[in-house]
Amino acid sequence: MQENTSRSQIQELMRAKEDQILQRWVDVSSKPLRGRLSDADTRKELQEIYHALLRTFDHQDAVPELHGLLGELSRSRARQGFTPTETALTVFGVKEAVYELVELDGSESALRGFIWLSRFIDGLGLLTFETFSSAREKIIADQAEELLELSTPVVKLWDGILSVPLIGTLDSARTQVVMEKLLQTLVDTGSEYAVIDITGVPAVDTEVAQHLLKTVMAARLMGANCVISGIRPQIAHTIVTLGIEFGDIVTKATLADALAYALRQSGVEIATKARTRIAVRTEEA
Repeated sequence: MQENTSRSQIQELMRAKEDQILQRWVDVSSKPLRGRLSDADTRKELQEIYHALLRTFDHQDAVPELHGLLGELSRSRARQGFTPTETALTVFGVKEAVYELVELDGSESALRGFIWLSRFIDGLGLLTFETFSSAREKIIADQAEELLELSTPVVKLWDGILSVPLIGTLDSARTQVVMEKLLQTLVDTGSEYAVIDITGVPAVDTEVAQHLLKTVMAARLMGANCVISGIRPQIAHTIVTLGIEFGDIVTKATLADALAYALRQSGVEIATKARTRIAVRTEEA
């Protein structure tokens, strides 16, 4: 009974002093943000959370709404580049705002009610922290996927000839991206030849070779012929040492050689202009 009385007292205090507590909460929460959010935006966010918090005092059905608002706050702060600590401090700030009024009251019942409120807010703060961490991990994963797609462009070299310049390590995840982008571009352009250039791949081992073979086989199933270019002397030595076999896959030392091969196979004639040397002799008068 005494605990219920204390809870009711702190709840009534928060309802009666809503404007005062909310303004103090905004002031406390704005300090760690260091001006990166305006007071008006901060107040709007916290006011919604505060009203949802008051509703949970009377109706437990309002708890999911409160959790949803805190989750949106966490995701928003994660996108804006705030730290999880800064986000959690925003939630914990309401305790400081309420405690100042409890301290003025000074009654034992108000203090017991504040202890109950403090535990409740701590739980909300932990929820905010966890949601923030999950949101940040998703943002990082999405950015990594975008960078992966940007690092594997499919370039049109000529009508019917595509090129996939690879730079960096070729792993399973990247192979999947390369394969999907190449196959989709083959469908969109109707190209018959694809040049996979590995000049920027630092080393070719058995795993990398398997990934290349999978990409070539997938392209062949789409009716396209593949040429692998960028076979440097060091890579050629490694391939021979490891006993890796590319079978009937055409390989070339440079991208230019691969393009010339694909053009010839496509029926394009390549003509080279002969160079004319002019010798100029000067005589002394």
